[in-house]
Amino acid sequence: QLQLVESGGGLVQPGGSLRLSCAAVGFTIDYYALGWFRQAPGKEREGVSCINSAFGGANYADFVKGRFTISRDNAKNTVYLQMNSLKPEDTAVYYCAARRPSVKECVLGTNSTDAYDYWGQGTQVTVSS
Repeated sequence: QLQLVESGGGLVQPGGSLRLSCAAVGFTIDYYALGWFRQAPGKEREGVSCINSAFGGANYADFVKGRFTISRDNAKNTVYLQMNSLKPEDTAVYYCAARRPSVKECVLGTNSTDAYDYWGQGTQVTVSS
């Protein structure tokens, strides 16, 4: 059974850093485009960053450019989201997701959640002093 398991969330002060991990279980991520999304209370789920399958290429939402970095370690079957210079408005549940293996490019933007077929359970990130 294909699963995505996020970890690394927690409470951090403004300006701090966290690294989220998403481990794939039951499949090999090499051929999957992957994304990170987040959902704050009362808001819709939104795309944060994504990375294409196999040979990289990444996209970022404007509100995280220069602060967040997505990466993948195919040998560890894990995708990461390094988050620096965190702000209170980054507080949300963060989810990783995967597209079906026949699709090599990731997508972000309006309605991009519909493009992803597999989702993790989420990890809470709280940025507060």
